[in-house]
Amino acid sequence: MKLLISRSEFFVTVGGILSLIKNFFSILIRKRTNYREIFFHCYELGVLSLGLISLTGFIIGLVLTLQSRPTLAEFGATALLPAMVSVSVIREIGPVVTALICAGKIGSRIGAEISSMRVTEQIDALEVSAVNPISYLIVPRILATTFMIPLLVAYSDVFSLLGSYVACNMTDAISIKIFIKSAAAHIDFSDIFPAVIKTVIFGFFIGTIGCYYGYYASGGTQSVGKAANSSVVAASLAVFIIDMLVVQITSFL
Repeated sequence: MKLLISRSEFFVTVGGILSLIKNFFSILIRKRTNYREIFFHCYELGVLSLGLISLTGFIIGLVLTLQSRPTLAEFGATALLPAMVSVSVIREIGPVVTALICAGKIGSRIGAEISSMRVTEQIDALEVSAVNPISYLIVPRILATTFMIPLLVAYSDVFSLLGSYVACNMTDAISIKIFIKSAAAHIDFSDIFPAVIKTVIFGFFIGTIGCYYGYYASGGTQSVGKAANSSVVAASLAVFIIDMLVVQITSFL
């Protein structure tokens, strides 16, 4: 019985998210969007996350470099360390780790905000006032996450390389010019393009999932915490699934 219930809940959730995506694009095509709200949420969801993203990106680059150097030193290939770190960060580590952080910080915030509006009947008040809640609450948040998460990933990549440069200088003195030249030597379009595509998809689904669990929350105040928690879990799982699919698709191209 539990298995059947979990399956039914899964399909209901998937159907609800697909329906929300359909309404999102329908409103977007009709150009019924509030640009002021979009810029506001870009600031709240993106700019206010820069501190956490900076620290995380710096630590990722620092630790990855310190952990990789002994192995490369055994083969006398420490000169390839900047290139190895840059390719690893840009292609996989930067997008996935940053998206997971955003799923936790941004996804939970969206789920909690909208579910609290549902519980306090603010969404019902919008409907009574002939205001489309999806157009006013959901579309700006999804657009904000779609735009800002790719920028946050790029920002995180820069700080990861900065952390890598600091780690390289702990053992070997290397100028910033040589480090940048070495790091960029092995990066090409096939590394950057898939990373950009998947970060856009990450942003879209993190925003969509957070909005879905918030908008369809039901019950008392405990549903706010449940919506926030479900948003984080589902968005994190979506990040891994999307990453796996994009890697498989790009490997065939």
